[in-house]
Amino acid sequence: MGEAARPPVPDLPATWRPRNIRVVGYGLAVVVLATMAVLAVILPPDWGVQDRVGLVGLGIVGVGALHLLARPRVEATERGLTVVNSIRTHVLDWAEIIDIRMPVGEPWPTIDLADGSTLAAMGIQSNDGRMAGENLAQLQALLHQRGEAQEPG
Repeated sequence: MGEAARPPVPDLPATWRPRNIRVVGYGLAVVVLATMAVLAVILPPDWGVQDRVGLVGLGIVGVGALHLLARPRVEATERGLTVVNSIRTHVLDWAEIIDIRMPVGEPWPTIDLADGSTLAAMGIQSNDGRMAGENLAQLQALLHQRGEAQEPG
């Protein structure tokens, strides 16, 4: 592969976020909360205030769950990589990362770590199509620049 075919290395700090899941997740969150608020207002009079507040509270719980689905991202800094998945956040130094790959058919890339474990990077998702491939190529280029030691000789 020639030099011209290599993807550009992004400037740091850089952040990658999935597009489709964020649009769907946050869009659905607005719909859920608005629906619960409207239902709380139009309920029959025999429904009490606590019932109405409970409906809005249930909508807020739904918004929180949808936020967990839409929050994943991958952030690269001079120091390393921060992988924010739905529930957990992992902070990695460049030296800890061996490789990042996303085989065809996988929903997101897998980061191979120096300790032999792997970590899902949900901040890049295959359902984003070409954008996911471009984001993965940028992250791989950054990893090759930052994470690999120079070959001797």
